[in-house]
Amino acid sequence: MGIEIIPNWHPIFVHFSVALLSVSGLIFLASTLLKKEQLFVVARWNLWLGVAITLGTVAAGFYAYNTVAHDGPSHAAMTDHRNWALVTASLFVLLAVWSLAKHRTADKASSLFIACILIATGLLAVTGFKGGEAVYRHGLGVMRMPEVSGDGGHGSHSHGEGEEHGATHNEHQKEAPHEHKDNHLDGSHGDHEH
Repeated sequence: MGIEIIPNWHPIFVHFSVALLSVSGLIFLASTLLKKEQLFVVARWNLWLGVAITLGTVAAGFYAYNTVAHDGPSHAAMTDHRNWALVTASLFVLLAVWSLAKHRTADKASSLFIACILIATGLLAVTGFKGGEAVYRHGLGVMRMPEVSGDGGHGSHSHGEGEEHGATHNEHQKEAPHEHKDNHLDGSHGDHEH
């Protein structure tokens, strides 16, 4: 029996890829501007780990591309996202190989490397946007939402007095103030009510 992720593993992996690779690009830039070798080391590790996870992200993305139910417009959105993702991932893989090849001799990134990783980070932002469009605009990989009925956009449910939409009951319970009968400065608890 395996772990079932609805709809698949791509949404889990992709957030690690985006976080590690975008942070890598920013830290590479900071390491150059601030001339800090420690930042350079951190940036490389973010890049290497990000690329390693991205390989899983791309594999899970291909699985999603071939298994998630979709219509014509959502297929076009998926294909567009996939194409951007392949270019972006390929560029980050090349940057990781470049970084690995230079990691023993370089104590800072070259201007060309910084320019390339900033371009790759921009491509990553576009790719992420396109993935978000596929999910939120086209509903790809999202389970069907319940039918909304009734008035006010809240369906057939109501909120208690003073409650807002989306709030839980516990958020609205007010703790009754308590009063101390005696003010004990010596640290003893004495008699008090809560």
